[in-house]
This record gives sequence, structure tokens and C-alpha cells, in this order.
Amino acid sequence: MSTLFSGPNITRLIMAIVFIMMGYYLSGVAPSVEIAWVIAILLLTMYLFIFEIVGVDVAAISIMVLLGLTTLIAPFVGLEQGLVPNKHLFDGFSSNAVMSIVAVMIIGAGLDKTGLMGTVATFILKVGGKTESRIIPIISSTVAFISSFMQNVGAAALFLPVVSRISSRSGLPMSRLLMPMGFCAILGGTITMVGSSPLILLNDLILTSNKALPAPQQMETWSLFSVTPIGLALVTAGILYFILAGRFVLPSGTDAKALAEAVNPMKYFKDVYGIDYRMTEFVVPFDSKLIGEDVLGIEKRHKVRVIAICRGKGQSPVWPNRETLLEKDQTLCVLAGVDGLASFGEEIKAEPKKSLDVFSDLLSSNQAGIAEIVIAPGSSLIGKSAADVWLRKSYGFALMALHRGGDTIRQGEGARDTPFQAGDTLVGHISWEALARLEKNRDFVVVTTEYPHEELRPHKVAWAGLFFTIALGLVIFSDLRLSVSLLVGALGMILTGVIKIEEAYQAVSWKTVFLLASLIPLGLAVETSGTARWIAEATLSLFGEDPQIWLVQLAVAVLATFFTLVMSNVGATVLLVPLAVNIAIGAGGNPAVFALTVALATSNSFLIPTHQVNALIMGPGGYRVPDYMRAGGIMTVLFLVVMMVMMNIVY
Repeated sequence: MSTLFSGPNITRLIMAIVFIMMGYYLSGVAPSVEIAWVIAILLLTMYLFIFEIVGVDVAAISIMVLLGLTTLIAPFVGLEQGLVPNKHLFDGFSSNAVMSIVAVMIIGAGLDKTGLMGTVATFILKVGGKTESRIIPIISSTVAFISSFMQNVGAAALFLPVVSRISSRSGLPMSRLLMPMGFCAILGGTITMVGSSPLILLNDLILTSNKALPAPQQMETWSLFSVTPIGLALVTAGILYFILAGRFVLPSGTDAKALAEAVNPMKYFKDVYGIDYRMTEFVVPFDSKLIGEDVLGIEKRHKVRVIAICRGKGQSPVWPNRETLLEKDQTLCVLAGVDGLASFGEEIKAEPKKSLDVFSDLLSSNQAGIAEIVIAPGSSLIGKSAADVWLRKSYGFALMALHRGGDTIRQGEGARDTPFQAGDTLVGHISWEALARLEKNRDFVVVTTEYPHEELRPHKVAWAGLFFTIALGLVIFSDLRLSVSLLVGALGMILTGVIKIEEAYQAVSWKTVFLLASLIPLGLAVETSGTARWIAEATLSLFGEDPQIWLVQLAVAVLATFFTLVMSNVGATVLLVPLAVNIAIGAGGNPAVFALTVALATSNSFLIPTHQVNALIMGPGGYRVPDYMRAGGIMTVLFLVVMMVMMNIVY
């Protein structure tokens, strides 16, 4: 009973009564029974979306099914026929917009599989250094560019680990980097007609609206780069906003180094096994007496682990084995305790670097780390030692400690030469790719399961780039439908092994697909029933007999901005495009431009974390709603000003 009368439920109940009263009033003034029922369904949709009675995708499917049922109940509710013919009820699932979104998601996942994001992070740090005023523009502009050709939430998700890596290496808090990245990912979706769901959907909605318009008033669809000048201006404004005002509007957050220490996985291994190791880089001097010595001798003498070696500038880091020899000017990554590092640094005559530089990508937390594995009963390794089986060379596992019967034998204390027994726990450093292979090896039981299992395919980057270019070329230079052009790129990546078909299915946000496809019939009902025309005429009456076109357009933009804050941008676009088209015709404006205004303004979602991108970065950035209201409030107004100015200049 207490749950029933809790605050949120009381609010929902009160607002349900308000919506019912609104529906009752509007049904009384609606010019036809069809419009009255469409208004009722629109209000129901808004209520379900705003108060999240069920998931937005479930709400959209429910509305689609309800529209289908109107064919059955039409005689009992005063309708001559259903609001949407059943033969067109599922047209959304085969629409150009839905298939385009599916293809964009697959293409984005394919690019991610090649490991391009790690390369991007390295490039950003090389160019931007560790200064916030330089890093933010580079991150933001890069994400905006990527977002212009794939879903903005996908671009933000791709860059989340990149920003995390940059934060840990630069010492800048995540809260200072993630919000500019997220906002510019949203803004980047306005650069091309495939950058966001509303823009992908727009041309389909225009074609739907054309069915109800006379030939002279029918609209042309927009091309891929029709919105590019406006989108570039919005992105530029967003970047300048954070450069000039970022210090005032962005939360200070937690120091990245302190946060890294708080969540350091080595604390667990220190508590359980007494291992207190850290990872450090050294450069071998030209006159070092260690030159020519093998890794095994160095590790035994100093109780250290040489994890990786880079032979020179421009060379790729390698995983060494015990026979690897040290050479002059090599960069070593050493894992050891404080004493081991001190004695090693003293003998090598080199100071340790303050942070990982050369090996920041190879040894980042999403590439490698400390893991636990257990010798399985019946393992072929029982009775053999790590030295006997060349554990590091054969399995990629650099042993740090062996735990048996409550006792821990550490590196330098004989762990390497102790014969294995069933049940021995081995602790060591390993790449996640190698650990994934060990999970399939019956000699081991892998205890560490919380690690990135994703298989990267850097050798497929050429194929990914080729088919991305082909898809983009078809979109720009051919008359093929957008969905067909993009599916060529997606299918090419699947056939060439850039991404497996199972991974392609996983890459698709089916929630988004069902949300979009299920709402398309509602847009059709709003248009064909005359509801959009009626609401447009009522809205125009508020502006007088001779309204200013730009003022009406601004009102449409503000309305779209409000709708996208309380419901999905797809839902807001479907509901408002037919309305905007009819308002434009009544006011003497360009209906295609008004429709584009809606599709762009539904990206103006910065004030509260309702947009998928804002929700994605809220946790990692440690943001609260007031943080969005402070930074997003100004951004919302800036978006409207820049969009209106650019649209009136360009169109």
C-alpha cells in the first residue's frame, strides 16, 4: 500500500487525470471523430513516454498494436474504418529509415572491431598533450566527425574508453572531458542526414506527408550533405562554448590519479597474495652494463618482471621471453615492487618514467592486466614448472606469484621453478587476448572473468576502411536508396570478416529499431486523419493573420526542443514533422525547411540526461542533473540561436 501511494505514483496518477481531462476537452472541439481518437492516442503516447510507465520501445509497440485494433473496434467507437490500414501497420520495419539505422550500427561496430579507437587516443595525446584547452577541441571535433556518419550514441560509446585512457594518462578528470565529448557527439549528428535517427527518418516522413499534399505543395527530400553547413556551425559553437566557458560550467570532478588509485585492481592482489607491484617504464642507456644480458637473469636478480620491450622509436612493442636480450636505447616496461624497481633502476642507471608512455596502448586496462588462473585437475602441466613449459613464451602469461595451500610463493622466491600441482593458483600479467585463449585450454581454469573479451581485428582495418568508403561513395554519388547504400558497406564488412554475423546482430540496438518502426504508423495516422492540419491551423491562429515566418519557425523549434526533453527524439520527430509541415503551409513558409527544423531541434537535448548519449556518460563522468542543467541550459539556447541564424542564411 505504501508503494502505491509513493511520491512517483501519486505524480503519475495526478498527471493521468490531467491528460484524461485534456483528452476529454480536445475531443469536444475536434472537428471529426477520427481526429478525436488520434488526439487521444497521441496524449496516451506522450504520457507513456514522459512518465516511463513501461519502456519506450514497449510503449511504441503498444501504440502500434492499438492502432491496428482500431480496425476491429471501428464500428463500436464511431469510426468508418481503422486509423491505420492493417496492411500498412508494419511498414515501419521495412522502411528506409529503419534499415539505414541497422546498417549504420553494423558499420560502426565493424570500425570499432579494427581497434581504431586506441590509435585515435594515441594521436589525440600526441597532438593535444595534456592540456584541457587543447584536448577538449580535438576530442570533441573527432567525435563530432565520427558521429556525422554513425549513430551519436554509438560514437560516444566508441570514445568512452578513449576518453578514459586520455584521462588516466593526462591526469584530467573524466568529468572535464566526457560532457564536451557527449554534447559534441549529439551535435555531430546534425552534420549529415545519416548522423541521427531523426534526420535518417526525416525523408521518409516527408514522403508520407506528400501523400496528403497536392502536387504543387509536395516537398523534395534532402540529400546527404544538405544540413552540413548548419551542423558544422553547431559543432563549432559547441566547441567554442566549452573552450571559453568550460572552466565555469563543467564540474571539477575527481582527480583522475586519485580515482585510478581508488579502483586499482592491484589492491585486491596485495590484500590476497601480498603482491604490491607497480608498472614502470625505463629507457636502457647507451652505457648500461645490462646491454646484452637476457631477461631471465635480470628478473631473477632484481625480483622484477619485464612485461614488454620496445626496440626503438617507431617500432611496435613486443612481449619478451626469458631469452630476449637487452639492447641500448630500448624502452622496457617493468612490473615490480618498490624495492625491485629501486634496485633495477640503480643498476640500469636510469630514472623511471612518471607514467606509461610507449606502452600506454599495449598495456592499457582494456588490452592487458593481472589475472588469476588455476591448474586444472588432470592438466598436462602437473609436475612441470613455469620454467619447464616456458609459460610466458607458450601462453603469454608472465608469472608473478604461485598460491598453494594458503601460502604464496612470489616472483624471485622460486615461483618460476616450483612444479605445478592441481589446484595451484597462478597470478600473473597477461594480455586479454591471450587470456581468452586460455579459457579454451583444458589445462587451466581461468578465475578472472571480468575483463574485456572483445576480439579486435586490426588486420581487417583496410577492409573496414574500404567498405566504409564504398558505402559513403554510394550515398553521395549514386541514386540508390540510403538503406541499400549503407547495407552494402555493412554486408561487405561481414563477408570480409571485419565483423561476424553474430556480432552484427549484437551491434544493432533492437530497442531503437522497434521504437522507430512502431512509431511510424502513428505518424501516418496523424497525417492522414487531418490531425496535423487541424493542430497547425490552431497554432497559426495564435500568431495572427500575417505571422512572421521566422517567429513561427522558432516556435516550432522550441516545441521540438521541449518534446525531445520529455520523450525520445524519434518520437518527437514522428509527432511534430506532420504538424510542422502543415504549420509552414498555413504560414506561407517552406514546409521542407520546417520539417528539417524539427529534425534538427530534436537533437537539442542537453538540459537533462534524457538523451541516450547523456545517459551513457552520466555514470562514468560522475554527473548529476544540476551539472546538465548548468552546462546544458546555455547550450540549449546557443543551439537554438545558431540553428535559426544558419537556417535562415542557408535556406
